[in-house]
Amino acid sequence: MQKPKQKRSLVRTNKILDTAELILNEENLKALTIARISQDAQLKRTSTYKFFETPEEIKIALVERYIKRCNKNLISGLSGNNNQDYAGCLRQSTEIIRDFFLLNPGAQKLILENTVSPPISSKNLNLIAETILKHTEKTIGLPNMFNKSGVFLVITQIIFSILSLNTKENSSLTDVGINEAVRSANSYLLSCLATEG
Repeated sequence: MQKPKQKRSLVRTNKILDTAELILNEENLKALTIARISQDAQLKRTSTYKFFETPEEIKIALVERYIKRCNKNLISGLSGNNNQDYAGCLRQSTEIIRDFFLLNPGAQKLILENTVSPPISSKNLNLIAETILKHTEKTIGLPNMFNKSGVFLVITQIIFSILSLNTKENSSLTDVGINEAVRSANSYLLSCLATEG
């Protein structure tokens, strides 16, 4: 996948991704083909292939786009809110993530309902993990611990995995999924804090 360098190329890349998003909001992942996206974007297939050689590359770019938006929502949703304990911080973060997916059906289909590919890269998950870590440190504080970033990356993976499982089992995100994600993430955090020292 080529990164667009010129303004015109960036406009075309965004048009392709915007079109893919519109398709995904209304249909399933199988509808994301180069032919369909090119047709709906009113571009020649060769123009689409210039930036994305396969539908998988489009999905990877969409995952990155969705994660950045989710993180932006997380940052704005967490600002100014305080919780009294780790579980409260994790609950608030998890609820904001859940709300993002509820408002973005394409993201839910691509990230939570999809089990094959593309996986979310650690680089993208680290955006979310660092936001949750900063919120927790600012709100409650954390003792010195080994590899805080790594711990919060695992916490973020736990949250996403359980929300994904909840979506697949119930065809939607439910309070059971939120509660289990918070319980599991909090247990993992507390076990990491207990083993420090």
